[in-house]
Formats: sequence, structure tokens, C-alpha cells
Amino acid sequence: MIYRFTIISDEVDNFRREIQIDSDATFLDFHHAILKAAGYPNDQMTSFFICDDSWEKEQEITLVEMDTTADVDNYVMEDTTLDELITEEHQKVLYVFDYISDRAFFMELKEIIPGKDLDKAVCTASLGEAPAQYKLEDIETLTSTVKKDAEIFDENFYGDEEFDMDDFDPEGFDMGNGGSFDPYSQDNY
Repeated sequence: MIYRFTIISDEVDNFRREIQIDSDATFLDFHHAILKAAGYPNDQMTSFFICDDSWEKEQEITLVEMDTTADVDNYVMEDTTLDELITEEHQKVLYVFDYISDRAFFMELKEIIPGKDLDKAVCTASLGEAPAQYKLEDIETLTSTVKKDAEIFDENFYGDEEFDMDDFDPEGFDMGNGGSFDPYSQDNY
């Protein structure tokens, strides 16, 4: 079967992509097709979310394995086929391409074409320019935050690297069983 998805953005009115992909392709294959159709490099964390009819996120499919509890099913793009989670026409999916700003493409399965297969995904319609993959102001904010943090963690952050062993009180190393730790003992070096 072939799935025909329509992809739109809430940021750019005239942006629209249509991708046809085999139903047994993985979400990773779909991820690569979306990046290619939008002209984005493959250098960001992304996720798909299966949504209800009101675009409320239900099930996440991550690019890499995430630590989750055993209570929640964990789906990874590379290991999950589209037909495993997407089974009905008009099913809605979000593709989060910018985690910093929580920006996403809105996708809908417009048509299921039975009796046909595709070796790889095809962008069959492309209208308008894709929104910028990341917002410049978010990158500038992140960069300035990192610079400020770097200034805080200078060479004196951990204190003076030169210290005198005589400044340590041997009684301060009580081992809790009445004995004490002698930092001056040669056995401890």
C-alpha cells in the first residue's frame, strides 16, 4: 500500500508538501523524505507524534532511543513502520523539527492507495518555501547563555588548586565506627 500525506506549516501560509511513501516504510524513511522535501539538513533531534482529531499528541516516535518507564510504549523511528501506528485515512501526525521552539509540521494521511508499492518515498507536490529550520533568535539566546555559563566556570570555579594538607583536620574524617581516617598516613597514598 502507498500512503499519501499532505504536510503544512502553521508559520508559512503557502507552504505545502505532498509525500507518497510505502506503508511498510519506517518512520526513519519518512523522516528523511520530509527533510529532503523541506530542504533541511539532518542535524537536529526530531520526533513524530500520532495525534487525535484535535491535534493533541498521543504517541511519540523518537529519532533515538529515549529512557522511558515501562508503563509507556517507546517507539523509535528506525524500528517502527508507518502501518504499525497509522492505519486510517485522515489520521493526523505532527513532525517536530525544532525542539528548542517546539515547531512542527502538521501532516494528514490523505489517501491510502492499495495494491501498489514504492521502493522509496517521493515528494509529489511542493508549494512555497519551508519555514526556517530553526529560529535565529533562539540560536542567539542559546549561544549567549552558553557564553555566560562559560564565563562562570572559569579556572577559579573549583577554588584554589593549591592547598596545604596541614589545613585539613584529621579529626574531620571520622569513619563513623570510632576510628578516624589519617590523611597523613603513607598507606593512603
